[in-house]
Amino acid sequence: MILFLDTNILIDLVADRKPFSKWAYKIFEEQKKGKWKLHTTASSILTTYYVAERDVGEKKSRIIINILLKRLEIQSISKSNLITGISSSLSDYEDAVFHESANSLKGVNFIITRNKRDFKNSKIPILSSEELFIDM
Repeated sequence: MILFLDTNILIDLVADRKPFSKWAYKIFEEQKKGKWKLHTTASSILTTYYVAERDVGEKKSRIIINILLKRLEIQSISKSNLITGISSSLSDYEDAVFHESANSLKGVNFIITRNKRDFKNSKIPILSSEELFIDM
């Protein structure tokens, strides 16, 4: 199974945002067991680094991002994703571009996010990290 992780899930993990971090941690535990493949976008990694650096400093942030890069597949954001995202029915442009990037990767089973309402018209099923474990 392929899960496409929204930026907020990564930030929940690295910033230990309670109570959400426990679900983000479980996602990575299950990935480590080979249960599923995890994907995100390059921009999600950059935003996660920005937040982590602010919270824990540059040195620790680089270590955190290095670990994430070993555990995640990174989907690029193309010009086509940016163009399609601008005219998307999703109201938030960043989420629309994220969605288009996920949609350009074949076989994505779910987008995992805490902002489900921003993905209201998604072509890919949307779950929160908690719902992922309730529904599985």
